[in-house]
Formats: sequence, C-alpha cells, structure tokens
Amino acid sequence: MRSTVLPILAWVVGMVAVVYGEGEDDGGMGQERYRIEGRVMRPDSSLVSPAEWFANTKVFTNSGHYGFLKEDGTFIINNMPSGSYVVQVMNPTFMYEPVRVDINSKGKIRARAVNHIQPSNVVQMPHPLRMKSLGPYRYFMQREQWRLTDTLMNPMVLMTVLPLVLMMILPRLNDPETRKEMEQIQMPKMDTPELSEIMTSIFGGGSSSQGQCQSTQPKIRSRANKRKDKS
Repeated sequence: MRSTVLPILAWVVGMVAVVYGEGEDDGGMGQERYRIEGRVMRPDSSLVSPAEWFANTKVFTNSGHYGFLKEDGTFIINNMPSGSYVVQVMNPTFMYEPVRVDINSKGKIRARAVNHIQPSNVVQMPHPLRMKSLGPYRYFMQREQWRLTDTLMNPMVLMTVLPLVLMMILPRLNDPETRKEMEQIQMPKMDTPELSEIMTSIFGGGSSSQGQCQSTQPKIRSRANKRKDKS
C-alpha cells in the first residue's frame, strides 16, 4: 500500500510545481519591456583617449540594469519594465548628474531631474537623455593659505593687543589740548530749565491767581451793601 501511495504523492507535487512555474513565467513574459536611450557627453578637458574614456564609463540604473557606451557615446538600456528609475553615469574622473526616468504602462517615457529635497518640483529633461558632466571629482581638499586677517582676528591676539591699544589711547584723553579738541567737536548744549524753576513757576502761578480771587471778593460784597442802603 505504501509503495503505491508514495509515487502518487510525488506525481501530484511535481504537477503542482510545474503548473505554478508556468503561471509565473507567463506573467513575467506577458509584461511589456521598454528601453531607455541616451548619450553621454565626453568633456573636452579629459586627458585620456576617447576609446579609453568610453571603455571606463558605465551607465546603470538603481534597479540593476546596465548600459554600455558605443564609440559615439550613445547607450541603450534594454528590458526595462514600466516604473520609475534613476539613471546614473559612472566615471572615475568626471561627475555626472543623475536623471529620473518614468515609464508608464503604455510605454510613455518622461525624464526629469532628480530632486530629493523638493520632489514635487519637476524639471523635465529631453529623452533620449543627454548626460553632461558637472566637473571633475575632487579627491583631495585644497590646502588653506596663510592670511594676515586670520592672525589678527585670533581671540588670543585680540586679548593681548586691545589692552595695549587702550593703554596708549587713555593717557592722550587726559591731555588738556585733546580735551579742548573734544569739546569743540561735541555738539553745543541746549539751555534746559532746572527742576526748581519749573516747580516755582507752577506753584507760584497758582498762589497769585488765588490772591486775585480773594481781592475781588470784598469788592463784590461792598457793592451789594451799597445797593441795600439805597433801597
């Protein structure tokens, strides 16, 4: 009984594997493939020969697809399904700006500049691509040069020089001739009244007005009394 069951189970498992594999192959082959075309511009400042330069330059995408350059600098990346890809140029001497290529399900290709900071800011680029160099790689940093201003602006130098300068300037300020010059340079002072004068003018004016009111009151009373006597 066991000898008959085992071959049957093996045959069923094999048939399932074949059917599943065929389904996957049909799905992969049924998807349409496209290609990305372009041209890499060789800089005039390159020191190597064109043949060596194109041999050392490679074009690849973030999905792992590669393209090789021809003698005129053109390239083709084949078997590209629909999606979004970043096309980059790899060269040991010169640096190139990457380009994002979007391929929709209908095969329409749109190229745009890569902007990681503002992805919504779309800058369209032509297709076939034209990859231009941004400049040579800088493998070494430029050595800083000595400058006099760097020495003068050093905090330690300022802490030692400023006190000496002040010690030389302060004695000159105590000189009478320099004082006269400073007084002539200064603006003339405005004549402002003192606080005591302001207070006396305020309170003195109030007392005089009160005295005038008191002197007018007896005159009014005397006139009223005369009218009563006549009546």
